[in-house]
Amino acid sequence: MKVAALTAANHPIRKWRKFKESAIEAALFLAAASSVFVIFGIIFILVSESLPFFGHVSLVEFLTETEWSPLFENPRYGILPLLSGTLVSTMIAISVAIPMGTIIASYLSEYANEKAREILKPVLELLAAVPTVVYGYFALLFVTPLLKTFLPELSGFNILSAGLVMGVMIVPYISSLSEDAMRAVPNHLREGSYAMGASKFQTIFRVVIPASFSGMTSAYILGISRALGETMVVTVAAGLQPRMAWDPTQPAATITAYIVQVSLGDLPHGSIGYQSIYVAGLTLLVITLSFNVIGLFLRKRFQESEN
Repeated sequence: MKVAALTAANHPIRKWRKFKESAIEAALFLAAASSVFVIFGIIFILVSESLPFFGHVSLVEFLTETEWSPLFENPRYGILPLLSGTLVSTMIAISVAIPMGTIIASYLSEYANEKAREILKPVLELLAAVPTVVYGYFALLFVTPLLKTFLPELSGFNILSAGLVMGVMIVPYISSLSEDAMRAVPNHLREGSYAMGASKFQTIFRVVIPASFSGMTSAYILGISRALGETMVVTVAAGLQPRMAWDPTQPAATITAYIVQVSLGDLPHGSIGYQSIYVAGLTLLVITLSFNVIGLFLRKRFQESEN
């Protein structure tokens, strides 16, 4: 009788337990939904502040004009100079980070013993803890003079050194997530490869990496997004000159560097210069979102092929 009373739906203990479970579920839901609310809040602010800008500047001019000087006496509003600097610096960074990150992940996952992994992985991840402004001055005061010994015509401010240092900076993001994806590959796939006479190197690049590539794609997209949004390295080392700079040895400005540069000034709210900050931010958001959508599509395709 006592057990039956305790299990009754209207018993105070069961009511209290049900209330606690509901409260915990609601708290967890709010925690999960907070990120969604933040994203929509950011999008709302960027769009609402950018719309007045396009009341003064046509979208065609914004996307095709090759000069960006919204704060000058004769303002021009072409985003292409900032876009070129952003894309060039990102391409240099990922050309360093993706090969290095993949090689490091392969070593940590397949070659390193447990003791070496426990030492090397935390040390590698310390790179992610270094302030980005330190990376910026490292690029300006060490990498650029070093590159000048091989490229005497290299400008003191240039996109090349900034991109190289950005690549080193995002290596931990790629290597850590890629290693996790590679270690999640079932051992029977490796054993089957060894049984067929494959070496460890062949097993890594013909079995392990293809089997884990959907997870590694997420690491690559995270690295690309991190490079696109980097601010201080390009602000310090790249030169802050908005120009069509497909040549990485020349100074250039990125979208994030422009936002930092202009935000330091005293711009009246509602002015075209103030609105240009949000337009630049919205452009960067669209680019980053596009890369993430492409990454989601590729990850889904690779998951289907793995299955």
